[in-house]
Amino acid sequence: MKIATWNINGVKARLDGLVGWLRESNPDIACLQEIKSVDETFPRGEIEALGYHVETHGQKGFNGVALLSKVRPDEINRGLPGDPADEQSRFIEGVFSVNGGALRVCCLYLPNGNPVETEKYPYKLAWMRRLAAFAEQRLVLEEPLILAGDYNVIPEAHDCWDVKVWRNDALYLPETRAAFRRLRNLGFTDAVRATSDEAPLYSFWDYQAGCWQKNFGIRIDHLMLSPEAADKLVSTSIEKHVRAWEKPSDHVPVTAEFAFETA
Repeated sequence: MKIATWNINGVKARLDGLVGWLRESNPDIACLQEIKSVDETFPRGEIEALGYHVETHGQKGFNGVALLSKVRPDEINRGLPGDPADEQSRFIEGVFSVNGGALRVCCLYLPNGNPVETEKYPYKLAWMRRLAAFAEQRLVLEEPLILAGDYNVIPEAHDCWDVKVWRNDALYLPETRAAFRRLRNLGFTDAVRATSDEAPLYSFWDYQAGCWQKNFGIRIDHLMLSPEAADKLVSTSIEKHVRAWEKPSDHVPVTAEFAFETA
C-alpha cells in the first residue's frame, strides 16, 4: 500500500498536475493540504473518475485538507479535537480496513506560525500540543496510525539549505522543534528519516529568488508512524521531479510504501 502526502497549494489551480500525479504515482491513499476550497466546490469528479473516493474538510480561500483513497474509509473524523473554537480546517482522519484490523490515516496541515511576534505563533504551539494529545490517545488503540502532512516544522539543521536563514523562523525555532520531538518521543517514527540519512533532502522550495533552481529547500512534509505502522514500512520517496512540472506547488509529494493489504 502506497500512502502519500502533498501540500497541493490550491487544488483548482493545480488540478491538471494533481490528476497527472495520481495517474503516475498511483497512491492508494493521498493526503492533500491547502486545498483552498470549500467542500461543495472541490473538483471531485475528475478525481473520482480515476477510481478514488474523496473526503474533504474544506475552507474558503485557504487551508483545507482532503483524503483521496482507492477504498472507501469505514470512518471519517473532521477537525483536530481539543479546541471547539478553532474554525480552521486543518485536520481529517480516515479509518480503513486492512488485513489484521484497522489503519488510521490522518491528514494534517499544521499552522505556519509566522510572524512569530503575532498571535500566529502561540496558535501553532497550541495546535501542536493538541496534536500530541490526540496522538497519545490514538496510540492506546495499538493500531497502525499515520500522521501525514505539512507540519511546517524543520526537524533538524540538515533539513534546510541554510540554518542561518531559518534560525529565527517559526518553522525552526527551538520551541517548534521541541514540540515536534515531544510528538516523536511518544513513539512515532519519521518515515523518511527511518529509510534515508541523505542530506540535503527537501520537500519544499519557495517560489521566490530561484530557490528551486538553486536547491534552496527545506523538509517540512512528514509521515509520522506509530510503532504498528513503522513495523510495516517498506520504503519512502520524495517525488522531487513534480516541482519542475508546469504550474507546480511549492511542495512535492512525499510517499511511503507499506506492507498492508486491504481487507
